[in-house]
Amino acid sequence: MKAIVVHEFGGPEVLKLEEIPTPRPAAGQVLVRIRAAGVNPYDTYMRNGTYAIKPPLPYTPGSDGAGDVEAIGEGVNKVKRGDRVYTAKTLTGAYAEYALTLETQVQPLPAKITYAQGAGVWVPYGTAYHALYQCAQARAGETVLIHGASGGVGVAAVQIARAIGLTVLGTAGSEKGLELAKREGAYHVFDHSQSGYFEQILKATNGRGLDLILEMLANVNLGHDLKLLVPHGRVVVIGSRGDVTISPRDLMTRRGSIHAFTLWGVTEAEEKEIHAGLIAGMENGTLRPVVGKELPIAEAPRAHKEILESGAYGKLVLVP
Repeated sequence: MKAIVVHEFGGPEVLKLEEIPTPRPAAGQVLVRIRAAGVNPYDTYMRNGTYAIKPPLPYTPGSDGAGDVEAIGEGVNKVKRGDRVYTAKTLTGAYAEYALTLETQVQPLPAKITYAQGAGVWVPYGTAYHALYQCAQARAGETVLIHGASGGVGVAAVQIARAIGLTVLGTAGSEKGLELAKREGAYHVFDHSQSGYFEQILKATNGRGLDLILEMLANVNLGHDLKLLVPHGRVVVIGSRGDVTISPRDLMTRRGSIHAFTLWGVTEAEEKEIHAGLIAGMENGTLRPVVGKELPIAEAPRAHKEILESGAYGKLVLVP
């Protein structure tokens, strides 16, 4: 089978398309014919060797994929050959024609969701669900600001937040992205490439401020975020690319709090809840992954460059 293989940590050029043996499922394992693989920012950090999780070399990137069950190992009862599934982590990597997973790492893909959309479920929607429901315990009637509302996690968060009754504000870095965030449910949108947009956000809340902020780039925005919180407001850090200096008094005077997590740290019970919620949302049409671009798997190096560029629009997907 064809797969992207990383033999050394480094820039996008270390992503090599190679022919490698197709894995066979052992007991408790599932072999998935990958139809689409999602590209996430963490994939690039892992490839660089700077992520908290450092896979042994060589490895194939990718936790998010969607496709059909090709074969199952002994004792697997959850799925059967031919079932449409999405993956939430894999054993062998999703940037490939086939990926080996544990039985617990595959979930049914609702009929109305395409393979390309399915490749954008686990990390984007799992992150947004965990941030809103389990981490921040968001409540209907609250006001939330979603930074990067046009990206994979951002779009997911906008859809989920609107579904549970929050007033949603979002930022994006392009006109196209601003339109997407508004189309998916944001009441107000702001161009974060323009100076003064934090003042515009405060004005949009009639000076009240925000109950909750989902922060995708904490090293740039966190200090400003804290000044926008209402009493007992919360910031959930989802992404950061460096260090940041904040004024603790901005938290102290508001009795505010900063929460942070990685999706890899969720418990088994939390993950079970996440999938139940996501599958229900996809089945009833509340959750609709937006695919911004599909690239051939051979263009993985290009995908790893583009996923970190400003002006995000939906999910970036690789097609084997």
